[in-house]
Amino acid sequence: MTDLLHDPVALAQALIRQPTVTPCEDGAQDVLAEALGQLGFRTKRYRIETTDNLFARLGESGPHFCFSGHTDVVPVGDAAGWTHDPFGAEIVGGKLYGRGAADMKAAIAAFVSATARYLDDHGPPDGSIGFLISGDEEGPGTYGMKRLLPALAADGETFDACLVGEPTSEDALADVVKNGRRGSLNAVVRAVGRQGHVAYPHKAANPAPHLLDALADLRALTLDEGSPGFQPSRLEITSIDVGNPAHNVI
Repeated sequence: MTDLLHDPVALAQALIRQPTVTPCEDGAQDVLAEALGQLGFRTKRYRIETTDNLFARLGESGPHFCFSGHTDVVPVGDAAGWTHDPFGAEIVGGKLYGRGAADMKAAIAAFVSATARYLDDHGPPDGSIGFLISGDEEGPGTYGMKRLLPALAADGETFDACLVGEPTSEDALADVVKNGRRGSLNAVVRAVGRQGHVAYPHKAANPAPHLLDALADLRALTLDEGSPGFQPSRLEITSIDVGNPAHNVI
């Protein structure tokens, strides 16, 4: 483990090799807790329903600078379609392959390595360094930060600044750094109709055309004009499904 503390690539590989599909029993947080423990951090696991979360802190005074991230990853999909094992963490042609290589186990490994090197050069900080890591960011997010932050507040933990390791680069490493998060809203629109045969559409009520018209109107709305550092908000339609296995039935 000692070598992993100063080698972000090796630590990223160790984290990626834990198949932490959201939400999950988080073996990656086991690896991370062990690494941070060797650096002198006190760690605490917050198991909230189905989700593992981790908080670690070095120091007790302020200011408290916190690294924030998540160890869960999106599902693999068709594993047979992968060129490299999604949890193999192979390095091929100078590139690291696997779930979490970009979003965002590699960033967490960089956090740890940077902290280890800082402590080597400067010793313990005048304030505190924290790690705030959830296991439910890629899914509904129900039992991750939404529940973790109130639990930490109840334990008396406060923060002065936070660096989130989500990938924001566009063309080159670190070419874009975000100064905040504009937020998001997920919604499900349900249209209810009446079943019938396509040969007699006047006897049925087809909800699909009305739903498409409504979605077109919603997409035409201007949500905002953006703000410094952020492009305008967008409405993205991620799924349309009528659950109909027959082609001749409304």
